[in-house]
Amino acid sequence: MSLDVTRTEPHSHEARRRLEHARTSRLAQLRALDETERSTDDHLLSAQKAAMKRVLGEIEEAFARIEDGTYGTCVGCAKPVPAERLEILPYTRHCVACQRRTA
Repeated sequence: MSLDVTRTEPHSHEARRRLEHARTSRLAQLRALDETERSTDDHLLSAQKAAMKRVLGEIEEAFARIEDGTYGTCVGCAKPVPAERLEILPYTRHCVACQRRTA
């Protein structure tokens, strides 16, 4: 087994674990919003629900990037996304500098 594979497998496992946690958390939040929405018709709740669905989509895209080997690479500049950023926001597609440019 090559050194690169040894480095990639634990990284991939940890990334999957963080993404699973993020997905589980967002799904629980979405269920809570669904229950709240039944009792009130609030535009803020609708916006929160849409944001949760968007993040869930980003999480699924991150799983796909793990599969195709591009996870952790910024889609803006093709440089590695710092590990600290991936720990905080495991589904991010951008490094901080590129994220600022897209915002």
